[in-house]
Amino acid sequence: MTATRSGLGFDLHPLVDGRPLILGGVTVPAEKGLGGHSDADVLTHAVCEALLGALALGDLGRMFPDSDPRWKGVSSLVLLEGVMAAITRKGARLVNVDVTVICQAPRLAPHLPAMAERLAGTMKVAAEQVSVKAKSPEHLGLLGRGEGIAAMAVASVEVS
Repeated sequence: MTATRSGLGFDLHPLVDGRPLILGGVTVPAEKGLGGHSDADVLTHAVCEALLGALALGDLGRMFPDSDPRWKGVSSLVLLEGVMAAITRKGARLVNVDVTVICQAPRLAPHLPAMAERLAGTMKVAAEQVSVKAKSPEHLGLLGRGEGIAAMAVASVEVS
């Protein structure tokens, strides 16, 4: 019997000087990047969290702790590959991922297709199984003031 399971992911990182802005594995031209132990790709982190949640495999911090120097500055796509390997070991397959990144600036619309393609390629699924959207916080709160970027994701997996 096959069961479909869903997971919810969320991540938030501050914007800082001196780092590139990487979202969905794509470097986006911007004045600031995201601060964090890895490349701080909130979009990919939210996808990872959703996938882990779908199978109750814990969270990204447990799988790749920031106390481990191996993960310092690593591409979040490497982390996503590790999460996908765990999904495969559990006998599951990805059905779809839907992720929304929330930021005031820069405008992300021109980069969304490349982000979806990069994520799909990393997860080894068809592009139509990955949805990437962007929303503006309309100048509200810490995201609206440009202090950080957040992302939330939902993933569905089938388990045999």
